[in-house]
Parts: sequence; structure tokens; C-alpha cells
Amino acid sequence: MGLQPLEFSDCYLDSPWFRERVRAHEAELERTNKFIKELLKDGKNLIAATKNLSAAQRKFAHSLRDFKFEFIGDAETDDERYIDASLHEFSNFLKNLEEQREILALSVTETLIKPLERFRKEQLGAVKEEKKKFDKETEKNYSLLEKHLNLSAKKKELQLQEADNQVEQNRKHFYELSLEYVCKLQEIQERKKFECVEPVLSFFQGLFTFYHQGYELAKDFSHYKMALQINIQNTRNRFEGTRSEVEELMNKIRRNPQEHKRANHFTMEGYLYVQEKRPAPFGSSWVKHYCMYRKETKKFSMIPFEHRSGGKVGDEEFFVLTYCTKRNADTIDRRFCFDLENYCCAQLDKIGFTIIKKCISAVETRGNDQPSLFVKRVNCGVSSKVQRLLSLLMDSKTCNEVDLENSVDWEVKTITSAMKQYLRSLPEPLMTYELHGEFIVPAKSGSPESRVNAVHFLVHKLPEKNKEMLEILVKHLANVSKHAKRNLMTVANLGVVFGPTLMRPQEETVAAIMDLKFQNIVVEILIENHEKIFKTLPDATFPEPISMSVSPPNAPPRQSRRQGQRIKRPLAVYNLCLELDDGKISPREDTPTGSTDSLSSQSPTPAFSSSPPGLLDGNHLILDSGDLAGWTTNLVAHRKARAVYPCEAEHSSELSFQIGAIFEDVQFSREPGWLEGTLNGKRGLIPQNYVQFL
Repeated sequence: MGLQPLEFSDCYLDSPWFRERVRAHEAELERTNKFIKELLKDGKNLIAATKNLSAAQRKFAHSLRDFKFEFIGDAETDDERYIDASLHEFSNFLKNLEEQREILALSVTETLIKPLERFRKEQLGAVKEEKKKFDKETEKNYSLLEKHLNLSAKKKELQLQEADNQVEQNRKHFYELSLEYVCKLQEIQERKKFECVEPVLSFFQGLFTFYHQGYELAKDFSHYKMALQINIQNTRNRFEGTRSEVEELMNKIRRNPQEHKRANHFTMEGYLYVQEKRPAPFGSSWVKHYCMYRKETKKFSMIPFEHRSGGKVGDEEFFVLTYCTKRNADTIDRRFCFDLENYCCAQLDKIGFTIIKKCISAVETRGNDQPSLFVKRVNCGVSSKVQRLLSLLMDSKTCNEVDLENSVDWEVKTITSAMKQYLRSLPEPLMTYELHGEFIVPAKSGSPESRVNAVHFLVHKLPEKNKEMLEILVKHLANVSKHAKRNLMTVANLGVVFGPTLMRPQEETVAAIMDLKFQNIVVEILIENHEKIFKTLPDATFPEPISMSVSPPNAPPRQSRRQGQRIKRPLAVYNLCLELDDGKISPREDTPTGSTDSLSSQSPTPAFSSSPPGLLDGNHLILDSGDLAGWTTNLVAHRKARAVYPCEAEHSSELSFQIGAIFEDVQFSREPGWLEGTLNGKRGLIPQNYVQFL
């Protein structure tokens, strides 16, 4: 049963039943108000969901549009082209549908949300205001009646009449308000039926339009859908037809891989693991490279590749192969390994000074205030870029063309790394092996003043070119340290970075690692006192430090080891195929060391001697390029020699011997001033000026 009507005549009676009917109407309007509030909330959620759906649909459409099927071979079939284009068509369909959905979302707001909000605020809100007035007047009317009843009968007649008149006037005002309230209640009860439902109808009209247009879009797309189904079926049929043939070919290759080997323009290719040494005390690490060799051009290329880093490919390095040579098995300390030894041609010559000055000028022009201007170590990618820059700078033809101050090709950190790399590649460190121990001694003890005086004295014992280069570099480091607040390169940090560069030890030992901190102190002293050290002469009365190197009595001075700085890179072969004309390594007639194969018609004239690196199965590669200039195999004939002075080995690679010792199979070593020979079954290095050939 519905609501009972509110009769206007009942307003004058104000009976309990009238009040009950008014409360029923009020409860219904409150229920209507709650319904509209929930409908508004759900409508707004619908709009938000529609927007999210539109965004997701738009993204999905973009993904379909941007993806493209790659085909196998050099051309596509018509079916493959149609399948590839299908994703773009699907994207267009969704795009059109999404446009209609945006219209629907706008329609929900305009046709449903706003009209319902307006009805709730204007109509239901007005009823609430009328109810407040009605309740207020009701309370006022009944309170006045109770007050009137409590008047004393002894009051004058005039006072009683005035009280009666007041009650009557208030009653009339209450009845008028009651009539208006009853009228408003019944008006809203009737108005809500169309003012609430009409927006809902408009919303559904928009919804029907959206789905109808979606149907029309789908109908327009149906012919394309049918054609695509045919293309897919054609592609499936071709797949079924070729699968058996592909499997048959796979089984043939599995049974006999050599007969079905694919023709390749590379003579050999495969993976090598290259051992890259790091500055002490960090040891070394193995880095995987994919290597390719083309016999016609003699080019050997290496590309760093690590599958764990997402298959990132590094920068390619090129070398030129000179020849292969076989090494005795007992000289290989690891199975499937061989060494590549690179003698760097960095020297303290005119081009060396040009390189350092160009780098310093660029750094001080562009980046003295860049954070971490000098870094302790660089990653593999930066390292390859540094090597390329060094190659350009060390070539007299390209050095002057490299613009470091203005070019965006070379970052400041690449330039600083190249400068450090060049200094590390010198045959000897700037502060020389000979004076290394003497520089360390004052850094370990003494007052600050005595340390400065000792370093001052020793710097002026350096060869003139070393001192000149050291002065240029230290002055630059002092300038860098002035910007330490911005570049973080304090004097202490610069000491850590340049200590191992300027004062690297001759041998890598535990003791040398322990002395790293003292090398840093020496560099700090140089930076902090560069004006005094380089601009003034040391005190002539300052005692010369005691040399840390002692030769046997009456023996000539030992030749300093490692006169040519080399980069030694053991390579572990993972998968490398070698193919020559006859499929094997053939001996060279002009090489006394045994089985070799010449990969060039003429061997270069040697600049100095070296032992050849090795290759898979005992054969060795000698590479010749800008980075590996000066590699030779000028091996002397096997001869005997006798010791004329005693010698105590200072390294495991050297031999200890007494006067008269006879050495077998003596050859020149890659170390200038040293020989390589065998004594009592042990092979090692011998100072050349300690023996005589027999």
C-alpha cells in the first residue's frame, strides 16, 4: 500500500494520525535522498571506471599498433603482410570504440549526474528547510499553549484576553506553515517520479547509442575479420607443410654437422674469455668476447658480450694478425689458454707531452668543477672509449685533429681516464723504478718538513723529461684540488687516484700492496708543495736517501725490469674454430722454434724481441695493429751461456745462479736487457750483462 494523501483540512486538526502520515512522507523522501546519493556515487564510479577502461583500451591499442611481426627470409607473403597489418586494424577498431566510450562518459555526467545533483540540492533540500520551520513552529505552538494553561485565573480579564489573542495568532501562523509544508511534501512526492527517472532514461539512451555504434563498428569490421581468418589458416597450412622438412634438415645436421656447415666469410669465429687485470689489490676478471677472423684481410676483431647483462654488446676492437706460432706445451699454464701481449708505445717524447697538455687543457677548460673528476676505475664500456681516444692521440696523423676542448664526443671523465691510462702505459712510471723505494722511505717516517725535503731532493734526481712531465701533471692536480668543494677531488683523494699511476712498483707483491698508502702520501706532498719542489733547487747538504736495491759485490748494475710496459691478456677459448688453407697449422721453414704457419708473405723487421703469445691447441697468435705496434718474434738461435757474476733472483720468474753456471737454450727475452734460459731443468730470466755466450 502506498502513502496516504495529506489532506489540507487535517492541518487544522493536527491529529496524531495526521502526524503519522506526515512522518511516512518524510521517511519516503529521506529514502529517496539516500537513493539519489548512492546513485550519484555509483555514477561517478562508473565514469572513473570508464576513464580507466578508456586509458587501458588506448594503451592496448597503442601496443597493437606499435608491434610488428618480423618475418624469416628476405620477403613476406601476402598472408604474412595481411597478418602483420591486422594488429594495426585492431588498434583502429579499439580507437574508434574508445572515442565512443569517451562520449558515453561525458553523457553520464551531463545527463545523469548533474540533473540528480540539482534535484537533490534544490528540491529535497527545500523540503528539509520547510521541515525545520514546521518542527520549530510546532514546538512553539505547543509551548505557548502550555504556558497559557499555567496563567492564574486571578489575573485581570484584559490580561487573559491578550493571552488568548496571542495563542490564536500563533495558531493561525502554525496552520499556514503546516499547509505549505503539506503542499511541499506532496509536490516532491510527485515531482521525483519524473525528475529522477528522466536523467536515468537519458543515461540509458546514451548507453544504447554506444552499444549500437559498437555493433555498427563490429559489423563494418566483419569483412576484415573473415579475411584475416583465411590468412591465418593459410599461414598455418604452410607451417604444417614445412615443419616436417625443417625437422628432417635438423636431424641431418645433427647426424653430420660438418657436411652442412654454413658458408661464412669469416675464416674463424667464436667466444674467447679475456682475462683483464685490474689495479692492485683487485686482481683480475674474465670477460667474454666474441671473436672473428678474416684471413683475406688478416683482421681479428673482438666484441665484449655478457648474456647476463641482457645481452649487451660492447665496442668492437680490431687487430691485424701477423702469423701463428706453436709454443712448447710446458709453457702453457692453463688448458685451452694463450696470451696476447701488447707492448704500448707510450713514451716521454714530443707526442707524449702533447697528449698530456691537450688533456689537461681540456679538463681545466671544461670540467675542473665536475664531481668525481678523476675516478679510481672505469667500467668496460668507458675503457673501450678511452682506448679509442688514446689511439687517436698517439697517432701523429690524428693527434692534432682531436678537439678535446669543444667536442661533445669526448666526456671529461673519458679525457681524464685517457690521461691516466697514458701515464700507466709508460715503460716506467714517472717517478721511476730506481727511485721507487727511496720515495717510499721518507713517507713512512719523519717530520712533515723532513718528508717534504726528502721528496724535494728525490724529484730533482729524476731524469729531466720525467721531472718536466711530473711538474706539468702536479700543477694540474693542484688546480683541480682548489675546486674540491665541487669536484670532491681533495688532495687526499688525488693521492689515492694518482699514487699507483705515478709510483707503480716494479713487481706486484704483498709488500708493494702494503706500500700503496705511502705512495699516496708522496703524491699528496707533491701537490701541496709543488711550488717549492719544482720552482726551487733542493738543499745541497740534504743527505741522499739510501738505495733500496743492492747488487752483488763487483757485479754490474742489473737492468731494470719491464722497460717496455706490456698489457698481458690470457685468453681462454670457449668456442673458436680455426681454418687455414689446408685445415691445419704447417711449419715455417725460417722459424727455428718448430711448427708455425705464416699468415703474411713477409714478417716485419723486429723492433725488439718477444716471446710469441699462444692460440688454441698450442698454436699462438701474434697480432699487429695500432694498439699492438712493435710485436715481433725475432728469436735468436738456441745457444749456451756461462755466468760471469753470481745473481740472487728477486722474482719467481728469474733464476738464481753462481759464477760458472751453464745455461741451455738461451734466447733473448721480451724484457730488454734480459735473456731467457734453462738451468738445472728450470727456465727463467737472466740479466744479460751477467753472462757470456759460449
